[in-house]
Amino acid sequence: MAIDYRKRPRIDYRKRPGPGPAATEPDVRGAGVSLEKVAVRAPGLVSLYKSAAVSLAKNRVDGQRAAVYLVLDRSGSMRPYYRDGSVQHLAEQTLALAANLDDDGVVPVVFFSTGIDGTAEISLDAYQDRITPLHDTMGHMGRTNYHVAMQAVIDHYEASGARDPAFVVFQTDGSPTSRTAAEHVLCTAARLPIFWQFIGFGHDEFRFLRRLDELPVPDRRVVDNAGFFAAGASPKSLTDEGLYDQLLGEFPQWLTAARAAGVVRTRPSGGCRG
Repeated sequence: MAIDYRKRPRIDYRKRPGPGPAATEPDVRGAGVSLEKVAVRAPGLVSLYKSAAVSLAKNRVDGQRAAVYLVLDRSGSMRPYYRDGSVQHLAEQTLALAANLDDDGVVPVVFFSTGIDGTAEISLDAYQDRITPLHDTMGHMGRTNYHVAMQAVIDHYEASGARDPAFVVFQTDGSPTSRTAAEHVLCTAARLPIFWQFIGFGHDEFRFLRRLDELPVPDRRVVDNAGFFAAGASPKSLTDEGLYDQLLGEFPQWLTAARAAGVVRTRPSGGCRG
């Protein structure tokens, strides 16, 4: 199936995840792709798949269904991380996590800088050496506008009709150009069953992301819908186990709070308070 990688103002994925059961409790039917199928379709991901499964079990969210998204920063300062394979490696780690959480073995990917630079998919059947060639086709690397990428994910999730929650791996190497817009979208999205896990590459202190992670509940948002951790200047040196533990550290607490607030069952519109 051909994917259109051309730059566009709105997201247009070919993937449309189907509706699942209401996510009021973890779905223990076997949320993801089996290890046997991963071994056949993507043998290079078996070790990552197992590491993700261990972390999911450790955090007591094994069996949980979720649609996984990957958002990748294409601002100019990200160039070294595409060149050294760090972004490709994160994509593989995210796909292996998705294989545990979603049974289609596909992750939608949003590339952003000033706007949406491109959209694509990675899958168990097409993931190797994929990210950098895609990045190379997308032209100029601009500024860092989180909000356009976040809105793209929201638009796709709402259009998909999915009833399982979404887990978004959102990678960046610095603060957004428009902090107000990023904060507003995060607060608005707190009423949706979407969890945002930010991961920072590089030497930045990430003061804004740390503040975003700590926005008060309920004054600014109905639930705490985001986590953050810094992977440092050499992201590939972080162990797979360490990365998954960090990625999943706040997800269980969000699931509990989101269920209590009814967020995982209904998706009313809302806004950033105060």
